[in-house]
Order: sequence, then C-alpha cells, then structure tokens
Amino acid sequence: MSAVILFLAVIAAIAGWWLLQQRLTAKPWLEEGPAGQFPGGDTMTWPAAKIGLGVFLAVASALFVLFISAYSMRMNVVDWRALPVPRLLWLNTGVLVLSSVALQWSYMAARRHDVEDVMIGLLAGGASAVIFLAGQLLAWQQLNAAGYFVASNPANSFFYLLTAVHGLHLTGGLVALGRTSAKVWRSPKSADMRLSVELCAIYWHFLLLVWLVLLGLLTGWTDDFVNICRQLLS
Repeated sequence: MSAVILFLAVIAAIAGWWLLQQRLTAKPWLEEGPAGQFPGGDTMTWPAAKIGLGVFLAVASALFVLFISAYSMRMNVVDWRALPVPRLLWLNTGVLVLSSVALQWSYMAARRHDVEDVMIGLLAGGASAVIFLAGQLLAWQQLNAAGYFVASNPANSFFYLLTAVHGLHLTGGLVALGRTSAKVWRSPKSADMRLSVELCAIYWHFLLLVWLVLLGLLTGWTDDFVNICRQLLS
C-alpha cells in the first residue's frame, strides 16, 4: 500500500503544480473579450479538450492505482516468486524520457510559433515512443526465452499486465500524436495547434511518471524509497 500512497502523492503534486502554472502563466491584462472568457478572469474557463484530458488522466490514474494496489497485496502471498527485471527496461526508460523531453520541446516551440521545431519535436517524440514500445516487446521476448511465461507465476502475470496496460495507453497517445502532427502540417498557424501540442506533452509526461512508478514497483525500488523516507521522518 505504501507504493499506492506514493503514487497518489506524486500525482497530486504534479496536478497541483500544473494548476498553479495555469494561473501563473495567465495574463488577463493582455486578453481581449468579456470577463470570464479567458484564464485569470472572474470565472476561469478552460478548453473542453483540456478538461476532457484531465478527466481521462484521473480515470487512468485510478486504474493504475488499482493495479498497483493489487500488486502490492498479491506479492505478500507465499507463492509469489519475483522475476528478474530485464536490463533492457532501463534503456527503454531512457528512451521514454527522451520522448517526453521532445514533446516538451515541441510545446515550447509552439509557444514561440516555431512550426519547424514543433514538427521536429513531435516526430522525435513519436519515434522515441515507438522505439520504447519495440523495446518493451523485446523485453517480453527475452523473458519468454528465459522461461518466464505469463501463467507460470503471479509475479510474471502482473509484470506482463502492467507493462501491457502502460503500452496500450502509449499506443493510444501515438494515435493522438499522429493527428496532432497532421493538424500542424495542414494548419500550422491555427489557433488550436498550440493546445493540441500542449495536451500531447501533458499526456506524455503523465505516461513517463506512471512508467517510473511501475518500474520502481517492479524492481522493488519504490518500497526501498518509502522505507528510507520513513526512517528519515522517524
């Protein structure tokens, strides 16, 4: 359960920081139009797409919390035999970090209205995400070759389940990323181009955060970190 609490705390911290950024970056004195129609007014209204993404991330977070909670409880049963985590996962993690950085680069370029850098960031982020997924499949292949099959042990089943669910979310993100890239290509100066890139960047950062938590859970690092924090606070 400590891993669940840590995950919720990190999600809450990131959400709070993001909401604060929305308020700090709002410049109502530069906006035109009726009050309440722009961030920072008497009634702050957000685009429907951003609200929808927030709801989706909340649902996805709840789903991962349930999986993590089940993992934490199941690993205390006597038939649990942890499988060795492939070293390839660390390389995959680095690739996913690069993907998230590329999306952030693209968003910053969108704020500067630099369409060329926006496309470079989107393509680099998408390519890195595809490499990450290919690396995850290769890690599965390595485990299968070593005899760690899905149904041979509960730990194996959870490993494949957690990585598969995360991979499916990333695959869905690639679809959205492709649509955003097409939108930037067709209408580079459209008003909602920056918003689309921003939503992709937020989603990628979320997936990176979830993966880091899952990696810490699978390697046992999360529980060690929580124990260290408890010792420091005690």
